[in-house]
Amino acid sequence: MTIQWFPGHMAKARREVQEKLKLVDFVIELVDARVPVSSQNPMLQEVLGQKDKMVLLMKKDLADPHMTKKWKEYFEAKDIPALAVNAHESQDIQQIIKEAKALGEKKLEKLRSKGVKPRPIRAMIVGIPNVGKSTVINRLVKKKIAKTGDRPGVTKSQQWIKVKKDFELLDTPGILWPKFEDQEIGYKLAAVGTIKDQILHLDDIAVFVLKYLKEHYPKNLVERYGIDLEAEDIVTWFDEIGKKRGCLASGGTVDYEKTADVIIRDLRTAKLGLISLDIPDNQ
Repeated sequence: MTIQWFPGHMAKARREVQEKLKLVDFVIELVDARVPVSSQNPMLQEVLGQKDKMVLLMKKDLADPHMTKKWKEYFEAKDIPALAVNAHESQDIQQIIKEAKALGEKKLEKLRSKGVKPRPIRAMIVGIPNVGKSTVINRLVKKKIAKTGDRPGVTKSQQWIKVKKDFELLDTPGILWPKFEDQEIGYKLAAVGTIKDQILHLDDIAVFVLKYLKEHYPKNLVERYGIDLEAEDIVTWFDEIGKKRGCLASGGTVDYEKTADVIIRDLRTAKLGLISLDIPDNQ
């Protein structure tokens, strides 16, 4: 099954990113630390080309720290500066500014050597929906400029934002790509809340989460739900979880939709522990 989801405003956003790219010194790309590669828009990579960039591994407080360290090393091996970020930690915000200034300074030095008048560093900030872009921007400028929300696609247009005298940011809407050829990527993005919950069936997402956790984080599953991992029947797991979490319909039967919702929300809020759904190939 190919998952397709491409609202019109995202097609427009792609064109605008392409047009404005020449106005900036480099790009700040935000990815979800739980799915660093799955949350990289391949269409956007094509648009950015060889443009200098830095990567922010967002929501590090929800991701497996061991995996986040491995992914940071993965990007840095490609000569791409990478920072693990919790947007609510001041030290992380200051580190973003420090890294951005260092990256931008290289470009400005070239311009100065050509006799170009000094100007602020300019960066474009990009990422898929619901990755924490608006929150980072608001923290950088220390006031609410960009709209935030737990729904994908809150930002709908581009805007220039000044970060003190250090540099200027061009905000862009979160952009998804036309379709997910790899169904697993679609499920991963749905599990962390990038794709609207109406796009895929909740029970399918929950089944994916349970199977993934059994393979990579079995201890977390047992500690949270106390289920028998020897039972291969997913329905049995749903029954156990549903009963223990009170997801019951009239007559005392398990409400599978409510159970699926509990599983997905437990993952998104780290009640299942610090989980990463993308794992480097060498792990």
